[in-house]
Amino acid sequence: MTTTAVRTTPIAARLGVALVVAALLNGVIALVASALDADGIGMGLQPQVFLPATVVGVLLGTLGWFGVRRVAPRALPVVVPIVLALTWIPDLLLFGQGATVANVVGLMAMHAVVATTVVVALRPTTR
Repeated sequence: MTTTAVRTTPIAARLGVALVVAALLNGVIALVASALDADGIGMGLQPQVFLPATVVGVLLGTLGWFGVRRVAPRALPVVVPIVLALTWIPDLLLFGQGATVANVVGLMAMHAVVATTVVVALRPTTR
């Protein structure tokens, strides 16, 4: 039986691409949400707010991924959606501060983008 070497992209490179993709997609989401948020507070839709938050989200998601993978790798398909749902709680609380549906849904979409890019970047590490 012959074996073939499988080349994999280094984790750092995959995370770098994930970060760039998340930042670009979050920029598009912020533009759309801002356009639809004419009378709202626009919380978190400015680049100086969402870009650092995107970096932090990718870093925390990566730490969480490897932490869970180390302890209970089969739990990742359950833990990731639960953590994503938990990140939406502060977004939903913005309704009490005067945020519009466009603002809140935009922020929720941004969280989903960060989670998705981290999962896509790190999924090969579970094999």
